[in-house]
Amino acid sequence: MSAAADPARDCPGDRPGSSAGDDPTGRETAGVDTARDMAEAARTRLERREHWRREGEPSLMRQVGQIGMLGWMIVTPGLLGLFLGRWIDRELQSGIFWTAPLLLVGLALGCWSAWRWMHRQ
Repeated sequence: MSAAADPARDCPGDRPGSSAGDDPTGRETAGVDTARDMAEAARTRLERREHWRREGEPSLMRQVGQIGMLGWMIVTPGLLGLFLGRWIDRELQSGIFWTAPLLLVGLALGCWSAWRWMHRQ
């Protein structure tokens, strides 16, 4: 029998204070966090299912509106970064030194904002 298959063999996580998920008192906290996360995920899923049963599927126009909203949430900060970068470059006569980074920063902020908005929906 191999050491991995031997049920009588002592696992490092079985001893108090031995694994990374243990707190200094010897109680394991990783299992509690996992159970709490699973309970929260189950509660969220149940709430979404109940909402869906009450409200039904969103209309086609609502879905199209959400897609449009996401598009504007991503594009608008990118365009603001582009215009701000072009203005700074024009004032400092620096070519496109500020345009490209501010465009990318704007797009990153837009994507982050859209991601947050979608996870709240």
